[in-house]
Amino acid sequence: MNDWINEKLLPPVLKFVDTKPMLALRNGMLYVMPFTIVGSIFLLLSNFPIQGVADWVNRSGLAVYFNQAFGASFGIMAFMAVMGIAYSYVKREGFEGLPAAMIALVSFILTIRPEITDTKSGITLGNLINKTWTGGQGMICSILIGLFVGWGYTWFMKRDIRIKLPEQVPENVANSFTALIPAAVLITISTLVYVFFDLVLKTTLIEWIYQTIQAPMQGVSDSIGGALMLGFFVPFLWFFGVHGSTIVGSIMGPILTANSLENTKILESGTALTVANGGHIVTQQFLDQFMTVTGAGMTIGVVLYMFVWAKSKQYKQLGRLSFASALFNINEPIIFAVPIVMNPIMMLPFILTPVVSGIVTYVALYTGIVPLFTAVQVPWTTPPIISGFLIGGVRTAILQAVVLMLGFFIYLPFIRKMDSINLKTESSKP
Repeated sequence: MNDWINEKLLPPVLKFVDTKPMLALRNGMLYVMPFTIVGSIFLLLSNFPIQGVADWVNRSGLAVYFNQAFGASFGIMAFMAVMGIAYSYVKREGFEGLPAAMIALVSFILTIRPEITDTKSGITLGNLINKTWTGGQGMICSILIGLFVGWGYTWFMKRDIRIKLPEQVPENVANSFTALIPAAVLITISTLVYVFFDLVLKTTLIEWIYQTIQAPMQGVSDSIGGALMLGFFVPFLWFFGVHGSTIVGSIMGPILTANSLENTKILESGTALTVANGGHIVTQQFLDQFMTVTGAGMTIGVVLYMFVWAKSKQYKQLGRLSFASALFNINEPIIFAVPIVMNPIMMLPFILTPVVSGIVTYVALYTGIVPLFTAVQVPWTTPPIISGFLIGGVRTAILQAVVLMLGFFIYLPFIRKMDSINLKTESSKP
């Protein structure tokens, strides 16, 4: 089985992950992360999980300003993503990436209608950018445009199709002329695409992508099957030494974030955030705080056992060394030192724990025991329980404690067996 996985399954997976588009997507989305965290802070302040504090914020009028800051950061995430992806693609090819990022932004804006009609009054306002499409609903379109512009700009640069100026010309001036030809071609293509969708399909590219690609993908990700796939593949890939968190996060991150943003949109509309009202269950917080909290495989139970009850010297020492890092969701020492990687004894609990956590969390959110998550995100190093409280309040923190406790008991017989094996090995040494 190991030979089949290592020789047949993993090579094509790793080859796909290392393709130029996937690397550009992964690296480009990293530029978005600081703004999502900052935006989450303002969203948290305007919707604080303690009702008394939330009421005071609303009465004081501060919520309006907090929401403005959220809208100017998290609310234009698609802008940042399209620029970051195009920039990363071109930069990795060895060319200056900023001109490509700016072309990508223009091309993305070209997919949005410059006017909006009020459904009640029938009044049409023009010369604006509809922020409906600058956040979660525009994510897939921004990814595709970022990749297209990155590829197109690189195509021109590799063939040296550009305006060349003498060496005496300052570099910033030369770079602006370097981008002139690819900018003219790529923006013209974007304009023609806009014209085609407007005249022929009576829609826009971004709306068409959302309806035909993104919405179905969000629906699949939001099912119990989607949740179980997330819980399975992260530890499954890690078991073979492949960074499953990065791979799954790169592919599913934009979709899960879009789910979170749509939940926030429901809440801001004055409608109750429930499944019946279209709220999403499986979001980025679902993955981060209930399937990979304390690290891939949710290994805090292993660390706790080694820290308190381990009998072998190796595990006692490892528990002391890894306890602090585990609280901040860093578990590479556990994965490679227990070891969990390529260890058949630890494979079952390593995969089963996040899967069980996903099922319990899904049921809790679906039934309303715990409120659905908004777009509030916390840094990935935020300790458990605290992170649960920040994204959803006391009930979410309690749920996080429950699934971590379940994880401890799932791991217990397996890590105890490993501990006894190590103890026998240590006892047999002279």
